[in-house]
Amino acid sequence: MITKRIIPCLDVKDGRVVKGVNFLGLADVSSPVKLASFYSSCGADELVFYDITASSEGRNLFTDILTEVASTVFIPLTVGGGIRELSDFERVLKCGADKVSVNSGAIANPRLIEEAAKRYGDQCVVLSVDVKRVNGEFRVFAKGGREDTGIEAISWIRHGVDMGAGEIVLNSIDTDGVKKGFDLPMLKAVSDVVDVPVIASGGAGCIQDFIELFRALPKVDAGLAASIFHFGEVSIHDLKMQLTENGITARI
Repeated sequence: MITKRIIPCLDVKDGRVVKGVNFLGLADVSSPVKLASFYSSCGADELVFYDITASSEGRNLFTDILTEVASTVFIPLTVGGGIRELSDFERVLKCGADKVSVNSGAIANPRLIEEAAKRYGDQCVVLSVDVKRVNGEFRVFAKGGREDTGIEAISWIRHGVDMGAGEIVLNSIDTDGVKKGFDLPMLKAVSDVVDVPVIASGGAGCIQDFIELFRALPKVDAGLAASIFHFGEVSIHDLKMQLTENGITARI
């Protein structure tokens, strides 16, 4: 079995890590530099850094904070927020990112995926998709979950992979911050139609949720979470030990 990755997520707003429920009610958590350093040293496999209001505010990502974060971590770093053109890829990669996550920018210009994949390689391009059920359909939302695009999510994700996205982060708005488990039906629908790594995001509340995720959907490559790690509800070391005890391969 492929080793499953555990990935903390730093949602950054105004230079601080924040967390909400269903993408709403954001509350201050901590310094992104402090948290990044902690996760790098305590067994996280990768780290995701999202400047969550860059797209909705029509501005560039805060590169000064990103540069400081990148200098403190020794694990792969994926960065997203306000990525609208190739120059944005170049800028965040120069700040120390290993992969670049694109969401609203790809919706506005799908060719951005293809252009970035050709220049930097598929492995560098992460398609992050915020999805919510609307009238029984998986619908893509943009600008930090604020805007219903009307795009059906499964076909959009499949198209993104065809264009060159090397990894998918599936963010379920329905389960975000609720801590009742990952959105297994949504994740299955995605993992059944793509052959690139899929990262599950939204809904983790305890260690058992990760065990159930990887048991139910062995094609899912990683579990991403925020508040349960930020607030010390789940230790990454304990999580990986229990995954291993349950026959799920994790890097200890």
